[in-house]
Amino acid sequence: MSKQKQAQLRKNVAPYATTNTKTSIIQLLNTIPPFFILWFLAYQSLSVSIWLSILCSVIAAGFVVRTFIIFHDCAHQSFFKNKKLNRVIGTITGVITHFAYEKWKRSHSIHHATSGNLDKRGTGDIWVMTVDEYINASTWERIQYRLYRNPFVMFGLGPIYLFLIDNRFNRKGAKSKERFNTYLINFSIVCIYAVLIWLIGWQAFLIVQLPILFVAGSLGIWLFYVQHQFEDSYFENESEWDYVKAAVDGSSYYKLPKWMEWMTGSIGYHHVHHLSPRVPNYNLEKAHTSTPPLQKATTITLTSSLISIRFRLYDEKNKTFVSFKEIKSRLKKSEARLQVSSPRLQEK
Repeated sequence: MSKQKQAQLRKNVAPYATTNTKTSIIQLLNTIPPFFILWFLAYQSLSVSIWLSILCSVIAAGFVVRTFIIFHDCAHQSFFKNKKLNRVIGTITGVITHFAYEKWKRSHSIHHATSGNLDKRGTGDIWVMTVDEYINASTWERIQYRLYRNPFVMFGLGPIYLFLIDNRFNRKGAKSKERFNTYLINFSIVCIYAVLIWLIGWQAFLIVQLPILFVAGSLGIWLFYVQHQFEDSYFENESEWDYVKAAVDGSSYYKLPKWMEWMTGSIGYHHVHHLSPRVPNYNLEKAHTSTPPLQKATTITLTSSLISIRFRLYDEKNKTFVSFKEIKSRLKKSEARLQVSSPRLQEK
């Protein structure tokens, strides 16, 4: 895509990067109150059936994901026009979703600025190793990476790590505003937990809250994972990296059923979001349908997205993701070469 076409593409999407205060307020009303209602129903259902309670918690988790999209838009300053209001709503939704607003806003902005850039990986993204990096890595590094990319670890233990560790502590070198925001959100969560445990008991609280956090966390990680980890995703070194190509070719269009699209705040139109982060979630579909070039983005469905589980390493030569199994023979050849060269080195 030429620079002229890229400029035209961004120009075509620009009209949708506008906030509609009324729509934003309606979205708050149809997202946050239902979450609290479902939380209360989950608690009340314990007197009927623990499974009914868990069902209510699972539905409530969907509204936590939707709340996170509001949190996400506030971080991009796209939910409200007023920066202060975005910060306030972002902090409140940060308490509900258990994410530190200012800290996450910084790491996520870096993710947008470096997505698909092989030379600038490591902040706000999924850990991706190239085939050559994996082959040349030490045994311990390979073990770490294989554990990280294991579905049980990523989607099972991942939410626990996010909620209990990563989101609870400030990064080294964080500015005072970022530190204070993390402390405020942590303090608010502790106070809310303490009050709820005092009111309903710790057993009932855990039965209701743990499924919500686990399901919401797993779904959130899955959405983030699948929207960049598809077979022909875009990755380039700094010298060749291009922002527009990274947005359109390195982010998928996750075509979901309408009810799931609503619950996930249309984040499936991820290519549109990466092209123009200031487009609020409720305008993403409009931008996609009115801009023909964007409709050529890689489209994945619920079924086809499951294949991405086996995409573990990025093959720079063939510009595609591969599984560990696919590079097994190359790894054996590399180890064989090392074994052959090792005696020679000892002789020298």
